[in-house]
Amino acid sequence: MVAAALLKGEGFDVFGVHFTNGFMGGSGKPEMERLAGQLGIPMHFLDLAAPFRELVVDYFAKAYGAGKTPNPCLICNPEIKFGFLLKFCENLGATHLATGHYARVRPGPDGRYHLYQGKDAGKDQSYFLSRLTQAQLSKAFFPLGDFTKRRVRQLAQRRGLVPVIDSESQDVCFIQGSSYGEFLASLPGFSPKTGRIEDRKGNVLGRHQGLHLFTVGQRRRINCPAKEPYYVLALEGSTGRLIVGNKAETFSASCAVEEIRWIGDIPSGEFQASTRIRYRHQAAASTIRITGNDTAWVRFETPQKAVTPGQGAVFYRDKEVLGGGWIDETRFHERYPA
Repeated sequence: MVAAALLKGEGFDVFGVHFTNGFMGGSGKPEMERLAGQLGIPMHFLDLAAPFRELVVDYFAKAYGAGKTPNPCLICNPEIKFGFLLKFCENLGATHLATGHYARVRPGPDGRYHLYQGKDAGKDQSYFLSRLTQAQLSKAFFPLGDFTKRRVRQLAQRRGLVPVIDSESQDVCFIQGSSYGEFLASLPGFSPKTGRIEDRKGNVLGRHQGLHLFTVGQRRRINCPAKEPYYVLALEGSTGRLIVGNKAETFSASCAVEEIRWIGDIPSGEFQASTRIRYRHQAAASTIRITGNDTAWVRFETPQKAVTPGQGAVFYRDKEVLGGGWIDETRFHERYPA
């Protein structure tokens, strides 16, 4: 709503849209109507429960079932917000869709749109927008991108929008009041993949109650006594094996990335960039070797901890987002060169 207030203050003709995903409980309609009334803008409501379930939640469950750790925001933004929601807004006469993401989009002299990190490094959300297409970026407004979180809070308080700001979620929005494991177990048709806990040499250390309860780098809930604590190294979806090892073994020198969406032209050969392997990760200096139109091999200048299949790998040059794809494979044997 702060984004809407800023745009209205700049003279734009603004209306609001609140969509429901079928998992958050309640419509939020009274609160949204009250806030829209404060701003003096029309408010529309959209039920996106069906496509959200099919494109986001089903993807989330399938990824965990395959032994991967998904990032649903990287699906929701291009498919739901800048897909179904944008189309709905265009049908109402809108030319652009503005959201509250802390990121910046700018047209360049090359005729393309460029995505940049937000001004507030601690709140930057460009990672989650890395899979937007040129067509989607051309329709995107991110009014908060040039503000710090502190400044946005001040603006919200000045306009009486504090309830919405204070309820901001830092986690998966559609899981409320339960753990990931509990949520997945509640989904119709989801079957936990149980199996053995093994070290990298194949020694059986115990059993686990479901791969969906673990992610690479995790220490808790392994429950196998040892001189040093075990950490999750890999989840093998085909067999149900949970591979564990010591802390040093959680570092990877490289990884494969697939289904990359490049914001600009598809690069060729090798180039230097910084690679972010999860939202809260400090982007690491890397050599990117292009292996196909939407695939690449990433070698980190310094081995990185918990490079996790299923998470997004997003490439940056300075503050600009080049594109992003899915981490597919990590090269264990490069952790300890012969």
